[in-house]
Amino acid sequence: MSDQQLLDRIKGGLYGVAVGDALGGTTEFMHPREIKAQYGYLTEIIGGGVWQLEPGEVTDDTMMTLCVAEGILENPAVPMESIGRRFMEWYHTKPKDIGNTIRHVFEIYEDNWFEAAFLSDMDRGLSGGNGSLMRCLPVALAYTDLPDIERVSRMQSKMTHYDERCSEACVIYNRIAHRLLRGEELRDAIVSEVAGTEYEAFIKAKPDYEPSGYVVDTFGWVLHILLNSSDFSEVVQQAANLGGDSDTIGAIAGGLAGIYWGYNEIPSTYANAILIKDRLDEVSLRLYRLRIGE
Repeated sequence: MSDQQLLDRIKGGLYGVAVGDALGGTTEFMHPREIKAQYGYLTEIIGGGVWQLEPGEVTDDTMMTLCVAEGILENPAVPMESIGRRFMEWYHTKPKDIGNTIRHVFEIYEDNWFEAAFLSDMDRGLSGGNGSLMRCLPVALAYTDLPDIERVSRMQSKMTHYDERCSEACVIYNRIAHRLLRGEELRDAIVSEVAGTEYEAFIKAKPDYEPSGYVVDTFGWVLHILLNSSDFSEVVQQAANLGGDSDTIGAIAGGLAGIYWGYNEIPSTYANAILIKDRLDEVSLRLYRLRIGE
């Protein structure tokens, strides 16, 4: 793979998260029947929705993804402190959308992320959400060695989500991303990494549950969409028209789709609509340079 192809895949991954997030943000918490009645089949980034988004505005999925990316870029060897600092800086901007598990961890955090996540889990028993999966992609974009990818994927997950199901989903997701960055076929990468896990069933069967924020539900829908789409647009549109936690499902599925098809295959109407394009461009280039050792 050429350097230009690698950069195209890295940039595609970050833009894929943002596009899936911005498109799906319009339909979050809606039922498919409501979406059909209001939008027909949503294909354009129009904003609105429960968060009253501006067209092209992203939510916590993309913003926390950027926190992870920029934290790694600051200190690739030991990124937890720099990631966490960016989490709190973002939190203090009073974002429109922030998941309940993450909000609770941020409220009780003092000086130990793992302790805060554990205490939150003890208090609420609800850490099995998708909030660490939605932001984990930069780990696979930044590191080339699987042990590093697995270690940092788990670490960034445990900062807010004590539940091991969340960490495991992040590891599987980023192992798929790692394969895609090496040029493997999407189906082959997914099948290889979900073999022997609870997600293996989604290779053949459509999920029979709602597209909720529970990490297993979310990842099941992500895999189903990726395995049953012919291009990037179909991936993010399927996610948006699911309703439920559509912005997060769109962001997670869009990230892998963006790597696989590359930035140049993301329609310009989608990429150009994103309001934080300059930041995505800068972080993509910095991740590329880190990855190749510049």
